[in-house]
Amino acid sequence: MIAAVFEGPGRLEVKEVENPEIGPDEVLLEVGANTVCGTDVRILRGEKKRGVKPGTVIGHEIAGRIARVGRNVRGYEEGQPAALAPVISCGRCACCRRGMENACLSPRIFGYDTDGGLAEYVRIPAEAVAAGNLFPASADVPPEHLSLAEPLACCVNGHRRSRIGVDDVVVILGSGPIGMLHLQLALLAGARTVIVSEPSEARRRFAADLGAHVTVDPTREELEEVVSQATDGFGADSVIVCIGIPELVNDALRLARPGGRVNVFAGLAGRGLSEVEANLIHYNELEVTGSSNSRRVDFESALRLIESGRVRVDGMVTHRFPLAEAKEAIEKSASGEGIKVAVVP
Repeated sequence: MIAAVFEGPGRLEVKEVENPEIGPDEVLLEVGANTVCGTDVRILRGEKKRGVKPGTVIGHEIAGRIARVGRNVRGYEEGQPAALAPVISCGRCACCRRGMENACLSPRIFGYDTDGGLAEYVRIPAEAVAAGNLFPASADVPPEHLSLAEPLACCVNGHRRSRIGVDDVVVILGSGPIGMLHLQLALLAGARTVIVSEPSEARRRFAADLGAHVTVDPTREELEEVVSQATDGFGADSVIVCIGIPELVNDALRLARPGGRVNVFAGLAGRGLSEVEANLIHYNELEVTGSSNSRRVDFESALRLIESGRVRVDGMVTHRFPLAEAKEAIEKSASGEGIKVAVVP
């Protein structure tokens, strides 16, 4: 089969590799689509080193059809559509025991140290099958839409930590795919006003089409003034940082109301250092949280939201590439053109 193998920073080789063989407790998934994540961009650039193993097929936003089922496996059928939660948690560490499998201290992750979705087939190892990482899905939903269950699951995790409720004012910094998913979750939660800050005119238009009440071009408008006008000078109930620009962390603190909530959703490059006015946290009694990855329960919620149409993803995949052009697909994603890029074997 053909696969895109990460050989080190800047080196992604699309080549023939052996077809995966499965054991009696494993499943073989035929990849229907693998959407490209910003993390894939950072892996290829060499900015994401932790846990990334050279020689691994990258890609972790994966959906397709079950090609083969091991003789001991129950609950799956050949030909069945499925989407894959990529984090295989150990189930034993302190984080897993506390219900934080997304922060597992010794995980295996598809596309990092376990062959991922930029290939024609993916072997689902026994521990992932037993844990339920592979979710049967609706045949009516295209695989490139099902693959977006992974980023949406991460947003479900962050959304829970943001505690958005009815009548809240929410500010979303960045309207890439993650910002658009957070926008829809905020609307589903009953937010009164959702303000989206995004310099791209095309992405602002798409955010407005998804239901954003206010869109702001931060290069031309004063976002703090817009938020102040929308809240009678009080500030936003919840602010979500959806793009990894360090300065935005402090901007988010300034936009939140006293007692408000700030979620640093996006990862920052390198050590992730950001200079912040800690007194804003202190005197305004702000709740500042982070969120990383997702749990299987988040993934299932995300998958059902996509299948039901309650979260719209139909217009988010703007570019599709064949597997032979996987590197070009990652470069297209890095360019910021369009919204979401899918590799379709």
